[in-house]
Amino acid sequence: MKLVIVESPSKIKTIERYLSNEYKVLASFGHIVDLSTKGKGSLGIDLNTFTGHYVLDAGKGKVAKALKDAKAEASEVILATDPDREGEAIAYHIATLLNLDPKKTKRLEFHEITKDGILNAIANPRTINYALFNSQEARRMLDRIIGFKLSNLLKTKIKVQSAGRVQSAVLKIIVDKENEIGAFVPSEYWPLKIVTNKDDVSFEVTFNRSYLGDKTITNESHKNDIVSKLAPSIVVTEAKTESRISNPKPPFTTSALQQEVGAKYRYSAAKTASIAQKLYEGVAINGVETGLVTYIRTDSTRLSPSFVANASQYIIKTYGQEYLGRGQTRGKAKQNVQDAHEAIRPTNLEFTPEKIKDYLAKDEYNVYSLIYARALASLMPPSRDAVTRYTFNSNGTLFTASSVVPQFAGFRKAYGYDEENDERSLPLMHIGDELPIEKIITEQKFTEPPARYSEGRLIKTMEDLGIGRPSTYAPTIATLRGRKYVTISKGVMTPTEIGTRSVDALSEYFPNLISSDYTAMMERELDKIANEEGDKVEFLSGFYKEFSSQVEGAQKDMPKLPPEKVGKACPKCG
Repeated sequence: MKLVIVESPSKIKTIERYLSNEYKVLASFGHIVDLSTKGKGSLGIDLNTFTGHYVLDAGKGKVAKALKDAKAEASEVILATDPDREGEAIAYHIATLLNLDPKKTKRLEFHEITKDGILNAIANPRTINYALFNSQEARRMLDRIIGFKLSNLLKTKIKVQSAGRVQSAVLKIIVDKENEIGAFVPSEYWPLKIVTNKDDVSFEVTFNRSYLGDKTITNESHKNDIVSKLAPSIVVTEAKTESRISNPKPPFTTSALQQEVGAKYRYSAAKTASIAQKLYEGVAINGVETGLVTYIRTDSTRLSPSFVANASQYIIKTYGQEYLGRGQTRGKAKQNVQDAHEAIRPTNLEFTPEKIKDYLAKDEYNVYSLIYARALASLMPPSRDAVTRYTFNSNGTLFTASSVVPQFAGFRKAYGYDEENDERSLPLMHIGDELPIEKIITEQKFTEPPARYSEGRLIKTMEDLGIGRPSTYAPTIATLRGRKYVTISKGVMTPTEIGTRSVDALSEYFPNLISSDYTAMMERELDKIANEEGDKVEFLSGFYKEFSSQVEGAQKDMPKLPPEKVGKACPKCG
């Protein structure tokens, strides 16, 4: 019997279906060991050599025993954890636990749980990638050092529960936005629209510039002056028609999926990640567990040549030759990409969302439909519209309106139109046409402060700044919420008093640590280790020396939060 070890038990049935009876599949249920809380500072790390002291995770005794018992009966052990740095570390620790040689034990890498994906991995095993493991271990040690030392400091000084590396930098972004909102001074303005009519079709035109050249109406008397000087009609003075090309977006990365699903369905990042994981691990289709999408933690937008070839044939067959784009595979979204080197896409185009709708929960169907359509649309040509921009004049005050006439659907044939787009086709108008002013629409308004972050916008900001990695976006937000550093209401994030207090203290005593630039630099250093361009011990040693000095300074200089007055007499002394 050959033993295959995966991370998640929900993959077992799907994978076993593709393997012969000589294979047995068991799960480690994620990480099986973690750094101990022994040694200097309870870090579980030798601070001279930066080797870790690992112990079984709490509650993993039965899992470890099951793996050891199965290993004793197996002729071979094959490690099949996830294709990223975290998975590499789990594979290494399983090998250590089972007394296997990491340099010789077979390690499978697959990015989709399909028959081809599994059998190709079995036919082409590799061994554990030490560079990926070193990168993950460096990250874990970094987070342990910062988490333990900062948490103890802040708990003692300002009564804050804990502070993490990525978490603190992200919290600062949220607090900075709140400070920006607090400093905002609103300005009065009066939007002005006119309802007019052409060929019995009513539509609105929007104020563009007053007869004096003002582009903004700043108060009521200003508005009254402009309105009083309007003629009873408006005249078309300009009509410019251009062709507008809209290109398809690339297939989903983790971040893009969480943003799109959040915007369209208001699912949290954590919920989206959970649904996508289920689609990856397998859903029962006609009683058979089937992996529907490729690995879901990635920031690559590349599509495999085999998928591009299959999708091209599918597009021609379904929509016609004219709907096939250039069919190029795409590169990565950024220089530093997660180790799963392909975008999120369907594993089998024959499983259209409508065909398997009855086998999916509603939220699974919603997410799968977006993944399916986005991957397909990315290989289709741009859409094309004729856009006519009209200018109207009424006694020197100008108004504008646009008319959009679709000419070629292109990728929108698969992905659909933007439901929030209110563009419409207007009646054909010519220069000199005179249209009646049927109604004037105007009201007092004030400029709004910058919007607080939604989960989707925050994730995009994290991605743009290079903070964290696809697998950390949702957990970071969940941690901030769970520790009451932020509240989330109607999808909007607001820092709490505790969160603001934490950022204020860190900004004063650990300005580099809470900086998004510094956090992004740390990610680049971890990437260098993964690419065998950096040294783990050198990196951690340099960081620890500087960080320890900062902690010592803060221990000495950071004042303790004074006791909070509750307005009652002390029961002991009165």
